[in-house]
Amino acid sequence: MTTRTARPAALSSALVGVMMLGGCGLQPSGVEEGPEAPTGLAPGVTLYFLDDDENLIPQQRETGQLGSISDAVGLLLTGPGNSGLSTGIDETTVTRVVTSERSEVIELRLPLARHQVEDAGVDQIVCTTAATHVQAGGSPEIPVQLRFTDISEEPAVCPVL
Repeated sequence: MTTRTARPAALSSALVGVMMLGGCGLQPSGVEEGPEAPTGLAPGVTLYFLDDDENLIPQQRETGQLGSISDAVGLLLTGPGNSGLSTGIDETTVTRVVTSERSEVIELRLPLARHQVEDAGVDQIVCTTAATHVQAGGSPEIPVQLRFTDISEEPAVCPVL
């Protein structure tokens, strides 16, 4: 018989405790509006172009956000602009790059044939890809595989990161 009266007593004490907590002056807060979440870790992207000796030179392009690897390589394909640098990539009006990221490799499908990209241009694409990946928190050691419209390159790692 004591067991039957113990349960209602325990339940009654718990209910009183909950009611006391509810009256402690804490009110539920409403939904709070805040600023937009950051979209990247940098005010732009780092693109790699070539100096007169064909050394890779990083160039910051102010875009207001980090953007994706596809965005960065697409921007690289537009050329160095008036920066005084050059490129090992033929001019193209098609800048759409398809990116596939897996844990062991980043694959890029480029809108170019292999003969349109010099070896130094391959390094530009690989390093721009790696820089964007690293700025987003990825490893600089991940290889990048380029797929041209006619062939695929073996995966490569950026020589300057």
